[in-house]
Amino acid sequence: MQANRSRDTKPEIAVRRLLHAHGLRYRVDARPLPDLRRRADIVFTRLKIAVFIDGCFWHGCPEHGTATPKSHSDYWQEKIARNRERDAETNRALVDAGWVVLRYWEHEGAQEVAEAIEATVKSTRDG
Repeated sequence: MQANRSRDTKPEIAVRRLLHAHGLRYRVDARPLPDLRRRADIVFTRLKIAVFIDGCFWHGCPEHGTATPKSHSDYWQEKIARNRERDAETNRALVDAGWVVLRYWEHEGAQEVAEAIEATVKSTRDG
């Protein structure tokens, strides 16, 4: 599993390029909360917006993450279930701390994701 990237994946980079081209500045692979041992893919610290671009396999996408490997299938089902639980815990902790949490799947189009993020940033900034 060491070959699986936790940051700078192709979907993340595509979204970040579009956001940067639109003049948005952000932190990459950062902890939104210092006491929470979770890292968001894109963080707008002043606006308290955390963006996660989740991999279909690792986070159990309803469209693409339904097939588990044939070997050690019990392990993988439990692993993905734990990942989903951790995602929900992360969402709750951030929302309770006043953050806006945005989650997207890796299969979603970079342009649509970037537009949605930009709209949220602008609406939060404008108040």
